[in-house]
This record gives sequence, structure tokens and C-alpha cells, in this order.
Amino acid sequence: MEKVYVFDTTLRDGEQSPGASMSIEQKNELAIQLAHLGVDVIEAGFPVSSPHQFKACKLIAESVKGPIIAALARTLEADIDSAVESIKKAEHPRIHTFIASSPIHMKHKLKRSPDEVIEMAVKAVIYARNRVPEVEFSPEDATRSELDFLCFLIERVIDAGAKIINIPDTVGYALPVEFGEFIKSIKEKVSNMDKAILSVHCHNDLGLAVANTLSAVKNGARQIETTINGIGERAGNAALEEVVMAINVRKDYYFFSTDINTKQIYNTSRLLSNIIGFPIPRNKPIVGENAFAHESGIHQDGVLKHRETYEIMTPESVGKYTSDIVLGRHSGKHGFKKRLSELGLTLTDEEMETVFKRFLEIADKKKEVYDNDLFAIVSNELGKHSATYTLDYFNIISGNVSVPTATVRIRTKDNTIEEAATGDGPVDAIFRAIDRVTGINTTLDEFIVRAVTPGKQALGEVTVEIEIERKKWIGRGASTDILEASAHAYVNALNRYKAWSYYEQ
Repeated sequence: MEKVYVFDTTLRDGEQSPGASMSIEQKNELAIQLAHLGVDVIEAGFPVSSPHQFKACKLIAESVKGPIIAALARTLEADIDSAVESIKKAEHPRIHTFIASSPIHMKHKLKRSPDEVIEMAVKAVIYARNRVPEVEFSPEDATRSELDFLCFLIERVIDAGAKIINIPDTVGYALPVEFGEFIKSIKEKVSNMDKAILSVHCHNDLGLAVANTLSAVKNGARQIETTINGIGERAGNAALEEVVMAINVRKDYYFFSTDINTKQIYNTSRLLSNIIGFPIPRNKPIVGENAFAHESGIHQDGVLKHRETYEIMTPESVGKYTSDIVLGRHSGKHGFKKRLSELGLTLTDEEMETVFKRFLEIADKKKEVYDNDLFAIVSNELGKHSATYTLDYFNIISGNVSVPTATVRIRTKDNTIEEAATGDGPVDAIFRAIDRVTGINTTLDEFIVRAVTPGKQALGEVTVEIEIERKKWIGRGASTDILEASAHAYVNALNRYKAWSYYEQ
């Protein structure tokens, strides 16, 4: 079967989701997992945009082996220089340069003529091609561009040395049949298209990103640009897991293959969810908790008699299965480490000590520790690594006849500060006390509580969204005590803000 290359942009476009910012260490952790997943290209970031982006690209390029490591750059020499410098130690570096090609973008955003846009694109590709062995070019807002102009632009950049031509549906405007015809027309009209791989990058504003991507593949695209869980700007991007499994399940229609290890899909999805604090919707295709659940009696009866009556793929095919190992308070480090390895969670010896200690604390409160508990524990503990604020202690006085009062002790790199505050409830009191310690003016926009696993002793997961300086920050915490989970989530959100403010300064 003909191969379709998978280009993952979770770390670049995906991180542009409001509140989905990641630390440098978290980006590297996810990049390592993407390599385990088997993606062909990891777009590590947009290096010139900030020191944080540059350092993340540099670390990923140095530590992740296997996939091509791409860095984004506008058609500016300064952008390309920064991108080249950030990924120069990658095994397989790629520069991904772009410029808008639609009349509305050229006129109102770039304020450039079509001829100037072509000149800038060609110069950028030549400049990048002289610095790295592989260059990808994207005409931004391609689907709202004039086809003849677009095809001429593509011909010119291929002649200049671009080996991958990516067609972005930047605003999610295209419809599946229309987009398929668009891709087909490009292949037919661009005389030298055979010298480059045709790629697509679809946004989900109309909920059609996956359908558009699949239509493009059917009509000649051989690279797909996707993100884990479909995260990304506005309504997001085409979800990697959905496109890949559609190609995998419907080989009878597509006759294509990818190098994705589908058994790593669920682990990768959960890892991203825990890192950025975005819960996976229960009805999310492929990785949602309901994706393989059957409540209807007719469906249950059919599945019990023959699984394929109502399941077109198995949970195991995407890595969603129940462990044969039951972890509890008597489990040793060997069994614990083995299960983390099976779940695709790679930790250093120091991290393993930290996480195992927390595991034992949780296991003392629960009879069994589930896989989802392990994801939550690992994410929660490693999220404290190099944090500005660490919750040392909290105490709550509350009741229906008393004013809720919270005392918290927060540790920073320099000292330990203790404060107390009252609030409308115990959670509000905790947050107010933490605000007194940090001195940061925040607005709480969202507060979500859910059980990670079933039962009365379930590990509770709290997600908060706060607003600081007109930007959104999401934090996540997990504990068998919801108040403790709430405090950790709030501190986690503040740490994300502090990390961002440090690297942006």
C-alpha cells in the first residue's frame, strides 16, 4: 500500500489552543511519545516567536530521534535563521516556511502585491534550502486563494527547492468534495508537482477537518498535518487518531497505510490531556471513554454474541485495554515501573522515585490503582518539576454554620509563605489564600471536577481555567481529596503563567 506521511503539529499549532501552553520539559516529554507513536514529522514550534519556543525546539531536536524535526518560519531571513539554529542538531531537520496567498490576506494583512508574495516565497525557500536539506512551503489560506495564482506560486517554490507543498485550509472554510477537487486540480495544473510531496493542513471551524483531510488523501495528498485530540487554533485541527484510524479501518477504500503504531494512540491522547489539562470528551471518537461502551441492550447483546456487530475496531487496536496487573499498596517498584513502561510513560530514576512515593500515598487510600490513576499521578507529580510555586500544606475550616477559612503554605525557590483567607466556600477560600501568597490578580473562569476512575475511593481530577493579563491559563490537579486537587490545579495554572512570563520577558 502507498504510504501517507503523518506530520504532527500538536507542539506548534496545537499549543495555540487558548490555555494549552506547555513547559519546555512537557513539550519534550510529548515529543518523545510522538516518536513512540511513529509520526514521520514533529513540528516542534515557531522558534523566532519567543525564547520559550526556541529552547523547546532546540531540546526536542537534540533529544528526540527518529522523526523529522520541523521548525516554522515566515518568509523572513531572521525567522529562518532562528529556525535553523534551533533544530540544527536534529537527525533530520526541516524548515517549514509560509506566506499568505489569498487576496484577502495579501491585501489586508501583508499589504503586498501577488508578485511581491511570489518573490518573497522563492527567496525564502532558496535561503532555507541552502541551510537545511529539506524545506516545506505553505501558502497560508490556500483554499481562499485564486487557483491559477496558487498553482504558479507552487511551481516557483518547487523550482526553488521546496520538497513538500502544504495546502492549508487555514480558516476551515472548505467542504470535503470541494477540497478534494481543489487538491486534484493542484496536482493536474502544477507542472512540476511530481517533484514534491503534496500535504494538507485542515482546520475544524465547520467540523470538517478530518473529512477534508481524508478527501485530500483520496485525491493525491500524501502528507497529512494533524494534532493529537484535534487541538489547535480556534476549533482545532484534524485529529491524528481519527484520520489514521479511518485509513486503517477502511483499507478497502483508501488502499493507503501509515507508520503509526496505533496501539500508542490512547496513551498519547491521555498524556496530552494530562499535560495541558484538557479533559477528553466522553464521546470523542477513538479515545473517548464512550468510544467502546455499549449501554443499549440490543447493542450489548450483539457485541456479546459477535463483537463486530457494533464495533468496527477493537479497543486494543488503539491501546485501550485493561491491565492484567492490579496495582495497590503492596505493589513493588518493579511492577509499578513495568506498568508505566507498558503505558508508554518513560521516567528518569529521579522522577520514578517522586512518582512512586505519590503512588504509595494514593494506594494507601484506595484498594486498587487504575491505569487512568497512573496517568493522573504521573502528570500531577511531574507538573511540579521546576515549578515556581509548590503547595506544601493546606487546612480548611468549613461547615454550614461557620465561615469557610483556608490556610495555605506555599514554597518558592527562595522561601516559604503562609497565608489565610475566607471565602464563599472552601474552594474559594483556598484560592483566595493562594492569591494572597502569590500577589497575582486572577479571575476564575472555569472549575471542573470529575472522577478519574469509578468507585467511592476514586481519584478526583480538578481542572481550572483562570485569566491573568487577559490570557487564559489552565491548571489540573488530582487527589482522592477534591479540595487538595483543587489547590494543586490552581497552583498548576499559576505555574504555567509564571513559566510563560519568564520566557516571554
